[in-house]
Amino acid sequence: MNFPELILLGAGLAMDAFAVAVCKGLCMKKINYGYSLIIALFFGVFQALMPYLGYLLGNTFAGFIGEVDHFITFALLSYIGGKMMYESGHSNDEGLVCPVNFKPDYRELFVLSVATSIDAFAVGVTFSFEKSINIFKNISVIGITTFIIAFAGVIIGNTFGAKYKNKAEFAGGLVLVILGIKILIEGIL
Repeated sequence: MNFPELILLGAGLAMDAFAVAVCKGLCMKKINYGYSLIIALFFGVFQALMPYLGYLLGNTFAGFIGEVDHFITFALLSYIGGKMMYESGHSNDEGLVCPVNFKPDYRELFVLSVATSIDAFAVGVTFSFEKSINIFKNISVIGITTFIIAFAGVIIGNTFGAKYKNKAEFAGGLVLVILGIKILIEGIL
């Protein structure tokens, strides 16, 4: 996977984190850059860690599924992307409840970080199918991309509200589906 594709993959995977970060920004009366960095750091670290764990698991089984790896990659990316696109049109933020004095809840951030990076775990499994891969470069790009996008999400949420959350989630899902199709075509040809 080349660098521009990694950036696109990272951006696509980061859209769930972006959506949650927008909600966190909505809860801040005034932007707090320290809290924004903490939120972005949680999402960035987990978005980098989960593909690595998926890669390790995938390496365990890569010998058994090497002939069909591109079909598996296509199916996983298409499912994740399709789910994100579907959810972008079916989310309901009316129930968003913000505490009076916003402070990051580290347990909640942990749970949200894991929840928004499960799709990155599946992508990590697909990394194990690639012949020559620099997994540390891949997870670094994904983590840094997510950190930047999540940080921007907090600021956007604080500044503009939830206006762009669903559009970003749809775009991220579309990117994942397109990458899945590209990998499938390359694997067949």
